Amino acid sequence: MKIALMDSGIGLLAAAAAVRHLRPDADLVLSSDPDGMPWGPRTPEDLTERALAVCEAAAAHRPDALIIACNTASVHALPAVRALLEPEIPVIGTVPAIKPAAAGGGPVAIWATPATTGSPYQRGLIRDFAAGVDVTEVPCPGLADAVQWADEDAIDRAVAAAAALTPRDVRAVVLGCTHYELVAERIRAAVRQPGAEPPVLHGSAGAVAAQALRRTGERAQAAAGGRGSLTVLLSGREETLPQAALTYAEGRELQAVSHAG
Repeated sequence: MKIALMDSGIGLLAAAAAVRHLRPDADLVLSSDPDGMPWGPRTPEDLTERALAVCEAAAAHRPDALIIACNTASVHALPAVRALLEPEIPVIGTVPAIKPAAAGGGPVAIWATPATTGSPYQRGLIRDFAAGVDVTEVPCPGLADAVQWADEDAIDRAVAAAAALTPRDVRAVVLGCTHYELVAERIRAAVRQPGAEPPVLHGSAGAVAAQALRRTGERAQAAAGGRGSLTVLLSGREETLPQAALTYAEGRELQAVSHAG
């Protein structure tokens, strides 16, 4: 089995690690676009063009499914990618985990990029899945870029700024950008209040990994024989994981497992 994942940068690491946990034998293709980053300021048309190029590079490796492990690309480019690749290659988008977070009754905070915060897309998800729940949208300027480049000081500043905008009584925090999942524990520590239970963090990596298996008709097999390969495409070029990726546990795990034995 071969699963491809795409993102503008290293935000795809969390979903890739989740696939690895479910199926250690799966071959992974990680396709990103460092030459075109950041995608956030691009027009929807330009972003879609970049996303299609990244997906075509991954599709050339003939995966059994493709995960769009990027919230921004899922918002703007998912229909175009599906039109290009399906039904030959199932395409799985990434949606912020607002529904499971709201199921706990709230209050809920949604951490997202400034472009997504307050957008009709996110407001629609809140209306559909969190009606009657106290929801606070928290913009996180600079956090995705700081995670992408593993800039520790910038991560600390961005997390602290977002935590200051997060209500003290939140019971759940939605990580509305795949990059944020790589620093989930730092976010949890920043929003936890003394003497209170830490808020539950809701990412999307596990859900999209499970959906990819369902779309391929495969089952999770944590003890599956063999270790899958890892192919890394940077703006279409086959290379190794960027150094910044190896500062995160998910990146180190992917590299270690893929090169073990």
